[in-house]
Amino acid sequence: MTTAALEPRAGRRCHNTLNSLHSTLFFSPDLATEMGALGITDPRAVNFATRAAAMGRVGPGTVTAAFYNYRYELVARHVPAVWDTAAPDAVLAARARAADTTLRRLLGADAVAAPETAEAASLALRATEACTRPGRPLYAAHADLPVPEEAHLRLFHAATLLREHRGDGHLAALAAAGLDGLEALITHTATGRGMTPKWILTTRGWSRPEWDAASERLRGRGLLDDEGELTAEGAALRTGVEEETDRLDRAPYEHLGAEGVARLTELTAALARTAAAAGAFPEGLLGKR
Repeated sequence: MTTAALEPRAGRRCHNTLNSLHSTLFFSPDLATEMGALGITDPRAVNFATRAAAMGRVGPGTVTAAFYNYRYELVARHVPAVWDTAAPDAVLAARARAADTTLRRLLGADAVAAPETAEAASLALRATEACTRPGRPLYAAHADLPVPEEAHLRLFHAATLLREHRGDGHLAALAAAGLDGLEALITHTATGRGMTPKWILTTRGWSRPEWDAASERLRGRGLLDDEGELTAEGAALRTGVEEETDRLDRAPYEHLGAEGVARLTELTAALARTAAAAGAFPEGLLGKR
């Protein structure tokens, strides 16, 4: 029997649907409620604690390195102080409760209990069997966490692992391309698929003068034009970054196989559409302006 070859971008498409489902947590009022009950109320502190807790009581340098595109001074304003408010284990427990509540609210009880959700969880967890720890700190930290029992939380856990595995590789590709954190954000925004400048400046800690200075550096390299659009060279650089990210993240999807990847993409795309239709994401999040 001949096994179908994995298409070059099949893993990326699958990741995008999984990442959409995973990202619902970061915009969820349920996360704010759970973290608020621990005494963590600032949205930036919530974000840093939620994503970094799997690494333990790390400091601002570690978080800045692992997250890549946040201004260090913003991170240092909240880390490590946040661990004095709530220990990492307490944050992880709160995150799990928030993920449960969020998925039940957005997807509905029928979808949460559906056999398709259990199937998606099994497929995603199978893909994670080929993920690797070296050079991937956020993935490695999450890979040490136990796998939940309920299907929708198993799927969320697997989506987290696959997201962070690809994300760690993506940072290596950005660094190899010579893009610092802010430059990476600016060039991604210029593709039309990244966050708007307003969201970046609000959530990542950068100032408008720093944005302008980074844009000037990119213009000096021939990557941006005077209107802030990617030049042909800039577009080629971003394409190269994504292709290198695909290469570094290919193993999980090759392990799952073309049919499994196609089925997982189909299942999680349907769930992500349901979540989006239920208001999972804020308006005006993505775009160039």
